[in-house]
Amino acid sequence: MAANKPFGELGLSVIGLGAQYPPNELRPDELEKLAAKFHPETLAMERVLSINRFTGIETRSSIGTSEHPIVNKADPPSIADLHATFMSDGVPLAVSAARKALAEARVDASQITHVVSTTCTDSANPGFDHYVAKELGLPPNVEKALLHGVGCAGGLATLRTAANLALGHRFRGRPARILCVALEISTTLVRSELESIDKTQDTRIGACLFSDCASAVVLSNGVGDATAEPIYELLGWDHRVIPETEGDLGFDVDPLGWKVVLSQRVPKLTEQVLEGTFADLLASVEPHLPEAYRAAPDFDWAMHPGGLTILTNAERTLKISPEHMRASYHRYIQHGNSSSATIFSVMDHLRSKEMDSYAPGGRAKEYVVGCAFGPGITVEMCMLKRTMGPRGVHTPPETDSEASRSEGGEDDDGDWVSCDDGKQSHSTTPIEPLPKETRSEITALTSEEETFVTDALENTELD
Repeated sequence: MAANKPFGELGLSVIGLGAQYPPNELRPDELEKLAAKFHPETLAMERVLSINRFTGIETRSSIGTSEHPIVNKADPPSIADLHATFMSDGVPLAVSAARKALAEARVDASQITHVVSTTCTDSANPGFDHYVAKELGLPPNVEKALLHGVGCAGGLATLRTAANLALGHRFRGRPARILCVALEISTTLVRSELESIDKTQDTRIGACLFSDCASAVVLSNGVGDATAEPIYELLGWDHRVIPETEGDLGFDVDPLGWKVVLSQRVPKLTEQVLEGTFADLLASVEPHLPEAYRAAPDFDWAMHPGGLTILTNAERTLKISPEHMRASYHRYIQHGNSSSATIFSVMDHLRSKEMDSYAPGGRAKEYVVGCAFGPGITVEMCMLKRTMGPRGVHTPPETDSEASRSEGGEDDDGDWVSCDDGKQSHSTTPIEPLPKETRSEITALTSEEETFVTDALENTELD
């Protein structure tokens, strides 16, 4: 049987998506508890804790709370401690996310040809991908690649790498069903970050932003047996490095784990490169796009929510609204920045009925731009075509229970995938713009955050 006919010439389709957050939600006061327990009050610590109240994040998803044993020892956890927790608490999240993606793709483990994975919160040999593949029962000859050093851009970097592998297999006339996995356990690094703030008296904000998550996609090259209907068709991508920015964004190894490097130039640097990257990406895929898609506001945006200022700067630069990045804002407010694992979670959430109801003008866009920034500073951007029918404007999941399948920490690998392709479903829920209270909250947070953070970080290096 022939596979579903893909869009354009590449024939690349995302056919399965899954995200798994751990069950705990950290509110801002959790950081204050740990700071008060282990460190004296200092000007730098007060700055960080004040910034922590103005990030725009309501809760950060975490494998534990401020009472977790790993963050309550006399000294911050070592790399060995962090690795043990990453394996015991993180790998099961990755397995769960991968199972969701495989179930939606209707792909058996034996059909997976490649695994492309990433993390910046662990380092070991073999890598965590080995254990995820083993738990999933993937064949021993599956080709694996684990990307390191790509940080928050890692999710889209795995997708770009998988795309090139899939095209290689297509050239050889072979099917490719590639599992991309991103896993980050960041909250266990909080003691290390607090220790650095206390010792150096630098204003380091990594402890305020990052959270835990695993996410996965299945990418098909369209060769071989039919699979599930595509969720997104991958039309093209762009990758570049902003010159001379190695010292502005990074994640440096340390005896106590990894230290966030984040300079105050990052929001401005990322803002400056957005228009040019988008213009080049658009030019590369323009022959395949309808006339209605020629400017940034014509598209929906799956933007990695690295921080509130990153999102608001993108709005200003690209002349788009919060509704264009509705899934990015929602994931950021509810879960925080989960580094490389966030972008697939945003892509997954964007297609839900809840997010469609907040679309600009009440109508979701057929074409979506994915974007993320990582160490280097690197920029990853891709063009996606969302499947809009025969289910109307909603791709799976179709029901409220399915739409929330990736939200909690439960292992909800049950029958959340709708197999009834023959039924046509259209939403009867009135489509409204982003609620006024949400828009007001974003505006207020942005104004307060930018004013306060600018004052707090003036002449201060964050690394």
